Amino acid sequence: MRKIKYKKERKVQPTFLDYTGIHKQIKTEMQMFVYDVNNLTEYQEFKVADLDKCFDTTQSNWLNVHGLNDVNVIKEIGNYLKVDNFMLGDILNTTKRTKLDEYHDVLFFNIKSLLPIENSDNISVEQISFLLKNGILVSFQEKRGDHFTYLRERLRTHSGIIREKKVDYLMYLLLDAIMENFYVTIESEENKVEELINLSKTSTNPLILELVEKHRDNFNFLKRSIIPLRDSLYSIKSIKDDNIFNAIELENYSFFDRLHQESLELLEQIEYDVTSLDSASNFYFSQQNHKMNEVMKTLTVVSVFFMPMTFIVGVYGMNFDNMPELHWKYGYFIVLTCMFVLLLGMIYYFKKKKWY
Repeated sequence: MRKIKYKKERKVQPTFLDYTGIHKQIKTEMQMFVYDVNNLTEYQEFKVADLDKCFDTTQSNWLNVHGLNDVNVIKEIGNYLKVDNFMLGDILNTTKRTKLDEYHDVLFFNIKSLLPIENSDNISVEQISFLLKNGILVSFQEKRGDHFTYLRERLRTHSGIIREKKVDYLMYLLLDAIMENFYVTIESEENKVEELINLSKTSTNPLILELVEKHRDNFNFLKRSIIPLRDSLYSIKSIKDDNIFNAIELENYSFFDRLHQESLELLEQIEYDVTSLDSASNFYFSQQNHKMNEVMKTLTVVSVFFMPMTFIVGVYGMNFDNMPELHWKYGYFIVLTCMFVLLLGMIYYFKKKKWY
């Protein structure tokens, strides 16, 4: 889990832009799609200077940026779209929570993409941001990934209605693809929690409690990531009610409402999973108590077995002269035999009473 680290020398001027993420070795690259129902033009190794000749106001334009290390490229994109510097700062500052901003004719949306790390209990976090303006959508990814691979193929093959819609519908599809990662992450966590519950029923290894708390932290982190997403998606409704933002078509607001409902479902599922983790803890402590009770019962039974024999030994250990048994030739063997018979009788009686 990444935590926000504040430094004394941290600059807060809106003109100062700096990438705060961990992917500092990744080169900034761009890819451009210009499309409509009948045509599709794809530009690889795209440069900001090419926007003037490639951007087509009569078609839909998607600019996808991989890598945020080159701050000058981000500034150039912002200047071309006339984007406020605060939005550019939020794109580069990956410690920011999910948020939605509307400034004049630009809609800014950033979201955390979460995925489980293979062979690990940790979660991979990547911030993805969007700038939506009339006719153009710009997406910013910290690194290359396969989040949107199938959407690129749908554009190329003219599959579905993606090329019949404007870029606001494309933004909905991109957000939906990212939210699919939440489902993948939650499912991975649920599988691990199920294993923990089964293990807690048979083992008292203290490592179980550590894993329970680790996955509890993961679920809380997921919850903290989804709650601002839910609020941001709900805020799109206010944009619709204001009726002053033209980048989202009226008929497409229902798609964002659908994403809002999905976020509510995700939060409900997380609440259920946290309850399941409590079950794992309860099973663990039940096993601990049961094991302790079994040990105490065994020790108690053993001590009860030896109590009468200890009494007999104590009696014959007294130094009195008038103890005729001390002078018997077979007194020692008789006492040992009585003690052994008494022990067998107690074992039989305890067994009959099912006390052990």
